[in-house]
Amino acid sequence: MTAMEVSLQELERSWLDQAIQLATTSVAKGGGPFGALIAKGTEVVAIGHNQVTATLDPTAHGEVSAMRAACKELGTFSLQGCVLVTSCEPCPMCLSSALWARVDRIIFAADRHDAAVAGFDDRKFYELFDCKPGEGWPTSIERLELPNATAPFEAWLAKTDRIDY
Repeated sequence: MTAMEVSLQELERSWLDQAIQLATTSVAKGGGPFGALIAKGTEVVAIGHNQVTATLDPTAHGEVSAMRAACKELGTFSLQGCVLVTSCEPCPMCLSSALWARVDRIIFAADRHDAAVAGFDDRKFYELFDCKPGEGWPTSIERLELPNATAPFEAWLAKTDRIDY
């Protein structure tokens, strides 16, 4: 292993330690036990922690909070070139958000099974993605055919000043 690889590995471990500390501090302040940060190059761009109960927002997970803050800081919706570092394996929502944000990598410490032991069992959500949408889901998902169903996409494609993402 080269000195540069060792240095990068040490940097990533320090970021992961920071994410774990963010999660632990979140618990002390009444939040959930999840913390995350976004790094670009060798710099931390933004941090986040779980704020679901504090903001009454079920999407305010640590990873999503960090990605929102990073996008604001960088002035873009794309986090290409960035690394998501999180105290725990991202749930399906956070993983999907990271994919949409185009992060280059995701690094995490605890996994979904560790989270389940602490009462955050989202393993059933992972299982839902292993089957067809709606099949075995607790929420009904159905498609209704309408003649104008693609009108928004047609308007989007006709828009000459659109910002593709």
